[in-house]
Amino acid sequence: MLAKAPRQKTASLDVYVATSSAARSRFGLVVPKHGHRIVDRNLLKRRLREIGRREILPSLDASDARRDVLVRARREAYDATFELLAREMKQAVEGLCSRAS
Repeated sequence: MLAKAPRQKTASLDVYVATSSAARSRFGLVVPKHGHRIVDRNLLKRRLREIGRREILPSLDASDARRDVLVRARREAYDATFELLAREMKQAVEGLCSRAS
């Protein structure tokens, strides 16, 4: 389903958004190794998960938009700051949701 969904590429992330068949919005992550240590991968996963929990899902719930959001980290995401990742993810999701509405 998300393979055919609209995608937004940023410098650090690929973000896919599709209408959710569930009763609420859902958030998923794909964080490839890209030759990094497992410690680095886990840190990146924790950062992205926190951004989704704090910013993405509440904004989708507030707008009554039931969406499935899938975020795939690119190689550059390992070097990005938390603030940059949050800004990129929020802009990508907002852009895709406004396009779909």
